[in-house]
Amino acid sequence: MALIAWDMQISRTEKFLDSLSDEALMKEIAPGKNRIIYLLGHLIAVNDGMMTLLGLGERSHVHLDEAFIKNPDNSGFDMPDASVLRSDWKKSNAQLSALFHELTPEEWLSKHTAMTDEDFVKTPTRNKMSVLLNRTSHVAYHLGQLALVK
Repeated sequence: MALIAWDMQISRTEKFLDSLSDEALMKEIAPGKNRIIYLLGHLIAVNDGMMTLLGLGERSHVHLDEAFIKNPDNSGFDMPDASVLRSDWKKSNAQLSALFHELTPEEWLSKHTAMTDEDFVKTPTRNKMSVLLNRTSHVAYHLGQLALVK
């Protein structure tokens, strides 16, 4: 069910983004708020962080952290063109989805890499599944913001 929810939120977000032109990605969600392109880069960078957090491999989009995680929109940091971000979004999500579907139920309930063994014994619910649920909610939250554009 958690993987279905993840795939659904990613699919809904992708459908929304695909409905917009590159020019429309430059619009602010609301006056004085983040632009759509910023949220796209932000989601790519945050989701990419799951690679190492879940022990699935190395991140592919660390270069996006400065502009899309560590700083707010319009901070003056270079960001890739919309076409590059669109491509990165699709590739990143395809990679994550494939890796997610390979994990066994036992692996989903194991600790993620930010947990120590001692902390995991105290709080076993802070596992890989909890990361997936959190990130699914994160995508849904930003999709809700994007809905304000239309």
